[in-house]
Amino acid sequence: MNTTLIVFVVAYLLGTLALGVWAGTRIKTTTDFAIAGRSLPLIMVVTTTFATWFGAETVMGIPAKFVQGGLNAVVEDPFGAGTCLILVGVFFAAKLYKLNLLTIGDFYRKRYGKGIEVFCSVAIILSYLGWVAAQITALGLVFNVLTGGAMSDTAGMIVGTLAVLVYVVVGGFLAVAWTDFIQMIVLVVGLAAIAIYAAGLAGGADQVFAMAASADLWRFWPEPSFKEIAFFIAAGLTMMLGSIPQQDVFQRVMSARDASTARRGATIGGASYILFAFVPMFVVCAAVVVMGQQALELAKGDYQRLLPTFVLERMPLVMQILFFGALLSAIKSTSSATLLAPSTSFVENILRNLRPDMNDREQLLATRWTIVLFAAFVLGYAIAMKGTSIYELVSSAYQVTLVGAFVPLVMGLYWKRATTQGAIFSVGAGIGTWLVFFPQVSDFGEAFPGQLAGLLAAFAGMYAGSMLPQWLRNRHEAVHELEGSPHGHAQPHHRAAGHAGH
Repeated sequence: MNTTLIVFVVAYLLGTLALGVWAGTRIKTTTDFAIAGRSLPLIMVVTTTFATWFGAETVMGIPAKFVQGGLNAVVEDPFGAGTCLILVGVFFAAKLYKLNLLTIGDFYRKRYGKGIEVFCSVAIILSYLGWVAAQITALGLVFNVLTGGAMSDTAGMIVGTLAVLVYVVVGGFLAVAWTDFIQMIVLVVGLAAIAIYAAGLAGGADQVFAMAASADLWRFWPEPSFKEIAFFIAAGLTMMLGSIPQQDVFQRVMSARDASTARRGATIGGASYILFAFVPMFVVCAAVVVMGQQALELAKGDYQRLLPTFVLERMPLVMQILFFGALLSAIKSTSSATLLAPSTSFVENILRNLRPDMNDREQLLATRWTIVLFAAFVLGYAIAMKGTSIYELVSSAYQVTLVGAFVPLVMGLYWKRATTQGAIFSVGAGIGTWLVFFPQVSDFGEAFPGQLAGLLAAFAGMYAGSMLPQWLRNRHEAVHELEGSPHGHAQPHHRAAGHAGH
């Protein structure tokens, strides 16, 4: 156990807690707590957007997947996830910002009514289970590694959750934004320094790139078969589109000081995420060059320990401090955002429907209590799911919003004919089809990806549900007009005969 390293880590945690408490003194209303009073400048929108995505799976999950399967294995994240933010910036940020809403669920209520609001909000909240659990799992792993096994994974999960929970409950999104700003500086500087040092250990960056090329890790496109292409597209779309109707993304859009800042912040944040996600991939490739078969065995078995093990065994103290500072920054920034987002959605879009007479002070208190309860629930879920990979916990989280919430959002913004009935059909068809493809239900999922089938069904449901009433109405009017004519059914015959005679 390295006492000096632990002291630095504890000091860093206490520093972020102090920053969160300071931010809490500036919280006056629910709007301040949930979206920082719509006041953040561009640089903070970029850092908090980037920080939300750059979590445990980016540092530990994606690199190990890359080493095992190349770029093709990480199409979902970072490529899909980063493209999501770019799409939000280009197509959604300005439109949503101008609506002046507190949560993404408010859009569903305004466009389709309370039923769709509640249903989509529940889907969004449930999708955060795997996402937050992945961060808590990673926190447990970090504390276990740091203490040389003296602190168990479970104890580490509890300590890490409490460390994040305090500043989120006290300072809300304002605390999250400020700590994200500091943590992203630590993250970028720390990982960049680690990458440079790792390249030196490997004998130069050219050696690392040569290893990646020899192992065919730059291969991106799938094999040219229907099944491979379908699963490749589904993997990319899961986070690319499934993350768009998410409260944490929406909060970053709405926290900007104007629509232009919201649009540019999301776009820059997404592009930065894709580019910087290559840094931990590079470090893991360097680890393979330096550690050889030991690194590959860790990547196949306990891959989440590969990078921490490489840093602790092969790098000096200053690099260890930088690495664990960067790693904790990544995990804490994501976990803080993903604790706040579903709690805000629950209070605004579910609890307020049960208690519409709540004033702003009561809503703020309810949000804080919900964060505590949600954190306790997810902590229990993370402990129960121990052994599940961080990458899998994250990637499975967004399928439910892809098939249940994305289509009503995009069609509600861009298709004027979208109706409440269309949204109901869309949600029902999307989730129903997705469930049918579960391996416990059928073998369909082995031949075609369930989330892609669910997405296609959701679009079909939206079109059919929105157009069916209009088609029935037009048909009824046509029949009524025909039956109400003075000549009844003989009218077309007379017209035809008259025309011929003429």
